[in-house]
Amino acid sequence: MPNPPELSIIVPTYNESGNIPLLVQALTEALAGLNWEVIFVDDNSPDQTSAAVRELARANGRVRGVQRLGRRGLASAVIEGILASAAPYICVMDADLQHDERIIPRMLRRLKDRHDLVVASRYMQNASTGALSRRRVRLSRAATLLGNKILRHELSDPMSGFFMLRRGLFEGVMTKLSGKGFKILLDIVASADPAIRVTELPYHMKSRAHGESKLSVVAVWEFFSLLANKLLGRYLPLRFILFISIGLSGVGVHLAALFILHKGLAADFILAQGLATLLAMTSNYLLNNSLTFSDRKHTGLKRVKGLLSFYLACAVGAVINLAVSQMVFERGLVWWLAGLLGAGVGAVWNFALSSTYTWREDRPPR
Repeated sequence: MPNPPELSIIVPTYNESGNIPLLVQALTEALAGLNWEVIFVDDNSPDQTSAAVRELARANGRVRGVQRLGRRGLASAVIEGILASAAPYICVMDADLQHDERIIPRMLRRLKDRHDLVVASRYMQNASTGALSRRRVRLSRAATLLGNKILRHELSDPMSGFFMLRRGLFEGVMTKLSGKGFKILLDIVASADPAIRVTELPYHMKSRAHGESKLSVVAVWEFFSLLANKLLGRYLPLRFILFISIGLSGVGVHLAALFILHKGLAADFILAQGLATLLAMTSNYLLNNSLTFSDRKHTGLKRVKGLLSFYLACAVGAVINLAVSQMVFERGLVWWLAGLLGAGVGAVWNFALSSTYTWREDRPPR
């Protein structure tokens, strides 16, 4: 039997079929003399990325693939890839060929030199962001400032998707990771013991060869969700924080719709209020379906059933809200506090019912 790999390179993919052979060739040239493997974790890409990985794996024993069905997300893909390996050292990088594979041997030497984590940075001296647009660089810089607020280590590039760590570090934090979003490095460092030994190496980011950028509105939302989870997760579940945040956005939708219908279109107030409430609940359902419960997302006809279930949960929550606020108000509590208490109890009810029934987690049959 050949010796087991010393280094596992975890590469999350989605629609990267054109990059797979190019990346494997680049790794083969850069890592000559090292005992390594590469594990591509693909979220069932429609461009047949997993098929491209399997084709290479049949001819190259260093190549392995994990094809995920019904699951999406960079952070969770990285976690599954690491769990599928046994190497003592783990490198995480993207498949878009923008990360410089030539510095991986230096990263490994630095890791062995009494470090727990080595981050490849785009913002150190002798580093560059390559062909990234000014807008992307500004967004990344802003995310860096925010990200460092929750870290116990000051990093020049906590948003980096290119880093290497010891398996022991990962195993020490894996149960604390949120598994959400696309910035797994930030999650790892924020979850780790402040005594971990971290270092950075500069690199020049290259231009993308194939595929598309994963930055999207959902990715930005997931980044802020990760920050909220690390700041408040010890007190409140992340899903509840997201649920309440979307509920607050629904208040804006409700007031805007009420103004347009009642003031703009001269609709009767009760009719306008009812339609505005329906629109706000619909908006809340769609956003929660895409963001808060993205891992249980309804598609196709399930969205109709889910929407009706959400309407019912919110209706019951509204009745509870009114009952609680009226009861405590009649007992002498100030009006605004009574209203806030009723809204809070209603929100907890809505979240509990939505989590249990509307977005019920599918369990395999026994």
